Amino acid sequence: MDPSNSEFRINIPQAALDDLRERLRRTRWPTGLPVDPASGSGLASDGWRRGVPVEYLREMVAAWLEFDWRAWEARLNRLPQFVTRIDGQTVHYLHVRSPEPTALPLILTHGWPGSFMEFLEVIGPLSDPRSYGADPADAFHLVIPSVPGFGFSTPLEPGWSHERIARAWATLMDRLGYQRYGAQGGDTGSVVSPALGRIASDRVVGVHINGGLAFPDLQPGDRDHLTPAEQARLEAAERLREVGTGYADVQSTRPRTVGFGLNDSPVGQLAWIVEKFWEWTDPAKALPHEAVGLDHLLANVTLYWLTQTGATSANLYYENHLTAAERPKRSPVPTGIAVFPTDPAIRHILDRVHTIVHWSEYPIGGHFAALEAPTLLTTDIRTFFHPLR
Repeated sequence: MDPSNSEFRINIPQAALDDLRERLRRTRWPTGLPVDPASGSGLASDGWRRGVPVEYLREMVAAWLEFDWRAWEARLNRLPQFVTRIDGQTVHYLHVRSPEPTALPLILTHGWPGSFMEFLEVIGPLSDPRSYGADPADAFHLVIPSVPGFGFSTPLEPGWSHERIARAWATLMDRLGYQRYGAQGGDTGSVVSPALGRIASDRVVGVHINGGLAFPDLQPGDRDHLTPAEQARLEAAERLREVGTGYADVQSTRPRTVGFGLNDSPVGQLAWIVEKFWEWTDPAKALPHEAVGLDHLLANVTLYWLTQTGATSANLYYENHLTAAERPKRSPVPTGIAVFPTDPAIRHILDRVHTIVHWSEYPIGGHFAALEAPTLLTTDIRTFFHPLR
């Protein structure tokens, strides 16, 4: 391993945890408006029309006050963690080597408002399939970085767009001695992973993605031959563009302004993240904690709070807004796409920029597939990469 990679352990000062609990106890709650007559209970899905219901967030805060960060800290510290410097940026990452000597290296990329912790449930099955009753020939060495501006990858300067992140990942894999590897990701990872494939097409054997949120890049005639499932996904994407993209407009234009609230109010940070987990998770689940688990949801928000990355993670949208360009060239790298509910994926549109050799559609799960449907995602990743090893 390159000597510039240093071992890392999480050790949050107790004063920071005490401060969090004190702020939660002193929350100044908004009065709120009455629930819309057609919405029923404020905790039901329809009760979220104006944003996160006050009564739901009160329940979340009560649970947060009892949340055991130290247990999560111990769990995370059982995994091999490292930090390195790439292009002037501190990059934190997990590096979980498989016990199988022929394992394929695989770099996994999270998005916003997630973190490297999204992948905790797939680490074991992907790195050690033998122990999970699967074929050891499908094992992976896993590299799971924190995107710059997220978690322990504390940002030092502006300019960290998707393209720059992909170049940093290429450098990271080179430092780890991996000359041939795969890339996988959702949300931000669904953009960074293909970008890595374009940058290092001689090394990336395949790209597997899920959880892309971008509105389909429609061209004349694209609506004419949609399947019923594609039509439904397009209609859902149009609804989301109409009522659910305010966060992106703010973060891509004024991330510093919203950052003051995110950095100073844990309840503000909680609401900002919980709303997206409600909107993007499995539609069959009424509430976000039912889709991803209350403890994991609170761990993710706590990570943002303790690392003060609510504001810095928002900058990712600003950077990519600045560097928005024409459609990327079609990648020559074999690509697999797993489509879960809430993913606005239409194959013939995505095939313009990806060499799609694998396509799966699932009726359960959602945007955070590694959390919501880890077994399905694990199986899909294994199936896609099996012939590419």
